[in-house]
Amino acid sequence: MDGARRIVVVGDELVAGAGDPRGLGWVGRVAARTPEEPRPTFLTLAVPGETTTSLAQRWEHEVTPRLLTPEPEHGHLMVVALGRADLAGGVSLARSRLNLANILDVADQRRIACFVVGPPPTTLADPDAQAELSSAFADVSGRRRVPYVETYGPLAQHDQWLADMADGDGATPGQVGYGLMAWLVLHTGWSRWLGLPDDV
Repeated sequence: MDGARRIVVVGDELVAGAGDPRGLGWVGRVAARTPEEPRPTFLTLAVPGETTTSLAQRWEHEVTPRLLTPEPEHGHLMVVALGRADLAGGVSLARSRLNLANILDVADQRRIACFVVGPPPTTLADPDAQAELSSAFADVSGRRRVPYVETYGPLAQHDQWLADMADGDGATPGQVGYGLMAWLVLHTGWSRWLGLPDDV
């Protein structure tokens, strides 16, 4: 672990790989495919069913003790993996936007470079509302020039994703679904964010 970069990942149960019989989730798969030596240390901080309101309140307190001291030359790294709990939790779209904006703005002040992963599709929420939420998150990230991985659009009609979700509880994917999420992350600026030569 000495000399390795730390990447802190905050989010809901998908960050922990819930529902994956291999226990890897998308984070484990991305970690395995990240071509850096020494390999970065991934530290996941997951809260099941978390809204952006809750995430905005807790992230700084939990992330700070896990950052390298002294501060590394390249700054700190944090992945913000957004879920869909705002829809079920009655959080307005404006509040969802503001919560993410506050997270990214405070992180920027703390010299924490962020990479945002949007919420993937679920069969348990209205498709239009999910698309609107993902679009809002993308806009907030884009305004701050923070990389954003759109997972809703590419997966909403993806046969393998839909089959994987149908085999489970409709909220968490299995091996196939997590593999698709990992592919999207790895091919949407991941290596560039880490300062590595090319996307995997």
